[in-house]
Amino acid sequence: MAITSYPFDAQSITETDYSRLFREFQSTGVADGVGGTSFYTYADATGMTVKVSPGFAIVRGHAINSTATEVLTVAASNTAARVDRVVLKLDPAANSITLAVKTGTAGSSTPPALTQTDTGIYEFSLATVAVGANVTSISAASVQGERKFLGNTVGGWTTSTRPDSPRVGRLGFNQSTNTWEFWNGTAWANLTQAVDWSTLTNKPSTFPPSAHTHGWADISDKPTTFPPAAHSTDWSTIVNEPATYPPSTHSHTWSSITSKPSTFPPSSHSHSSYLESGDTISWANGSKKPYSNTATDGTFYAVWVEGSGTFCRNTSARKFKENIEDFEVDPDAVLKIRPVIYDRKDQVDEESGEVRPGRKGEVGLIADEVDELGLKWLVQYMDGEVDALRYDLLGVALLPVVQRQARQLADLEGRLAELEAALS
Repeated sequence: MAITSYPFDAQSITETDYSRLFREFQSTGVADGVGGTSFYTYADATGMTVKVSPGFAIVRGHAINSTATEVLTVAASNTAARVDRVVLKLDPAANSITLAVKTGTAGSSTPPALTQTDTGIYEFSLATVAVGANVTSISAASVQGERKFLGNTVGGWTTSTRPDSPRVGRLGFNQSTNTWEFWNGTAWANLTQAVDWSTLTNKPSTFPPSAHTHGWADISDKPTTFPPAAHSTDWSTIVNEPATYPPSTHSHTWSSITSKPSTFPPSSHSHSSYLESGDTISWANGSKKPYSNTATDGTFYAVWVEGSGTFCRNTSARKFKENIEDFEVDPDAVLKIRPVIYDRKDQVDEESGEVRPGRKGEVGLIADEVDELGLKWLVQYMDGEVDALRYDLLGVALLPVVQRQARQLADLEGRLAELEAALS
């Protein structure tokens, strides 16, 4: 028979017929809402198991009710990770809905597909379970929920006759207040909320007026005279124009100049041997004075060059210092410093592509090795990384080494004197 109608008195219908009828009234899902615990799946690292909380659900028109927490075993993992699925499995042939774990494919991050037929097996996913390689327990973070929830009906009521214990999202029309309201989990809230200006997003910063007109009499503070606005005049209408047009004194903004060169190599020039306050010189000429000048008399200073290129005296007198305390230096760490010979890396100019060969056969230290020895006060850093060494402080670092050796020599000399006295 091509047409079937039901249910009627004294009529036999199948569970498939009943399922098709009931699923039109309610979709497959858990009788719960976001944040609820009905058929909530979780793990607590107690072996290869997951747990499913009690709950009620409808699967393709069939109901399942659980009154206790169920413990499901997850198959042991191997050397390849996989993703399993926890499902409610409807089996019409067995007249049952059961909890089950579907094992995923080893080495795949995709959970196993759900079997969802119209009259046979139908699986409803509760959660996915990430099973790591060689794990012996399932952690809480490995479980990700996939529950879908039953739909809520729409109703009508007064404030005094609202539904008791509604699910989150229950919607209805309150005849006492003439408003649509919904249950948000803790209270009834109006469907159309009052909006505060500060909570609005994407609002414009300005509100240009729409096209409109004003009567002349409505305009206030209008001027008494109207000098002509900027306009253009056809050349043929101009009289007494000059025959030539010598340029007047004027200026141009940098942005208005076209075809200007991208670089400006300096013209031939020189620098004085001395720097005055506020003067600057190129790095190439920075050593001109010490190179050509021989110390003879007068006062001389050790100098530092600040990050800005400014020269300054390296002062050491007590009057320039405070909070003076002994500083412990580890002589053994100092003795581990390794002198090396090395070549500087070639430098490539980013604009011209010119390669400037690095100096070869330089003798010095490696700042990274000094840093690893714990002598960080000898190391300079830039942008949080090791950059250079304070070579001027190496003498300070060697003082504890020399002082310790001096004490050892004095001790040995004393012992030698005692031996010589004993032998004489």
